[in-house]
Amino acid sequence: MSDAPRIAPLSPPYAPEIEAQLLKWMPPGSAIEPLALFRTLALHDDLFSRMRPLGAGLLGHGRVPPRGREIVILRTCARAGAEYEWGIHAVIQAPDVGLTVEQVEATASGELHPWSDGDAILIRLVDEIHDTATVSDALWSELSARYPDDQILELITITGWYRLLSTVINTANIEHETWARRFPA
Repeated sequence: MSDAPRIAPLSPPYAPEIEAQLLKWMPPGSAIEPLALFRTLALHDDLFSRMRPLGAGLLGHGRVPPRGREIVILRTCARAGAEYEWGIHAVIQAPDVGLTVEQVEATASGELHPWSDGDAILIRLVDEIHDTATVSDALWSELSARYPDDQILELITITGWYRLLSTVINTANIEHETWARRFPA
């Protein structure tokens, strides 16, 4: 596959309504140019505006502790081969929630040695959903012992949301952000 985007993201200057939406997608006061993913999604203004509430809700208003959320996001993106999104979260969100470099890299490799039992369950959750589009009864029992039903539902939704984004990223061949991490060699 070529490295060129299949769908070119919007470039400035943006129409005022698109610029306003792009600013909503970025963290307040961010000095970073709107992400290529967001500028690509903005090509479909209606879809773009409808996607933001769920994404923002999962990141900023979720019931799952942020560290667990990031483990699920990183592993989901890694399993889907979405280096673009994995690299952004590895740089911005993972350090903020206390994930070590070794743990971030383990989300890409699938290694279980840097994880506690509770964290390893999240890796297994993503792997089962990725491989089977469901969760086994055995893993469900382990999840239920650690998380209430509303958080389990959110973990499943996070996995699906980031699988969706990974599919868009990979299929549109969105260019890697220059400052984002790459998968470990």
